[in-house]
Amino acid sequence: MMTNLFTVFDPASSIFNLSLNWLSTFLGLMMIPSMYWLMPSRYHIMWNKIMMTLYMEFKTLLGPTQSVGSTLIFTSLFSMILFNNFMGLFPYIFTSTSHLTLTLTLALPLWLCFMLYGWINNTQHMFIHLVPQGTPSILMPFMVCIETISNVIRPGTLAVRLTANMIAGHLLLTLLGNTGQSMSMILLNILIITQIALLLLESAVAMIQSYVFAVLSTLYSSEVN
Repeated sequence: MMTNLFTVFDPASSIFNLSLNWLSTFLGLMMIPSMYWLMPSRYHIMWNKIMMTLYMEFKTLLGPTQSVGSTLIFTSLFSMILFNNFMGLFPYIFTSTSHLTLTLTLALPLWLCFMLYGWINNTQHMFIHLVPQGTPSILMPFMVCIETISNVIRPGTLAVRLTANMIAGHLLLTLLGNTGQSMSMILLNILIITQIALLLLESAVAMIQSYVFAVLSTLYSSEVN
């Protein structure tokens, strides 16, 4: 029984007193067919094309000073979030990306590593970033404060953006689904069509949000070099 609307996102439900909801994070592996691992199948070729496109884009964003293999971090991050977002669209599967426990765990260590690397190895470059080019001298102290705050809240905005988008769509689907029992047949048909449209929209949001998370992480990484 739901005590409030957000109970559907509660990770505390359990089976035999074991909290198994977070195992849904690994269910994305089930979406990769066995043929992907055994031979160059159609799935393999399609996924390779997607990954190569992302690889080239992330390589461009990181610039010529990138470390070898650094793009693999962001393509892997994209894949993980995409699989988790899609798995959450299936009934009775817990959406792990709708919780700050997971999204903040992804965003905070990444941001912290970028900041530590930048301030230790490129200290002067990081100080330059605090004052945008062309800023009048009188405004420099204020710009340093504003840029510092914007840097500090980056992991929070990354995590909350993904979480809020996942919760919003799922909550709307849940609210509409709970009203179907008291509707007439005509309204019920309209509701089903609306639910299908929202499900398609959520599929697009799942792809877009995983892409946005990976791209913003790449941009934050490129700023410390």
